Amino acid sequence: MRVLRAFESAGLEYVLIGAAAMGFHGLVRATEDLDLFIRATPENIEKLRAALRAAYEGDPHIDEISSADLLGEYPAVRYVPPAGDLYFDVMTRLGEIASFESIDAEVKNVDGIHVQVATPAALYRLKKDTVRALDRADAAALRERFALKDED
Repeated sequence: MRVLRAFESAGLEYVLIGAAAMGFHGLVRATEDLDLFIRATPENIEKLRAALRAAYEGDPHIDEISSADLLGEYPAVRYVPPAGDLYFDVMTRLGEIASFESIDAEVKNVDGIHVQVATPAALYRLKKDTVRALDRADAAALRERFALKDED
């Protein structure tokens, strides 16, 4: 929650995806990471670094998150905070399949924090055709819980 609060305070343009996003929709499973898409601009990447600095004060590794990486050919980075008990997979796009702009999202209010979360249909589209068995299981749970169809 501290990080989500920092995202909001910094004005980060993001959308939460993955298992954490599923949890916001009532489908809870264990995860060790927070997956998110952010808007692909140098200004927004600086907002990401500012938010992480606020949440993890003094961590010099935050400065290793670069615009060159997130705006480059392979636009994804993994940030592991000092405690190492949770990590962040941050992306600006996933090939031609998805980006911040293409993911339908909704705002969830949790303890006064506005969290941008991918919709169940958006999560289903991201997970249904992957090779990971866990993603396919997530997609099946989303399909069942929200009566989604393949065209969703």
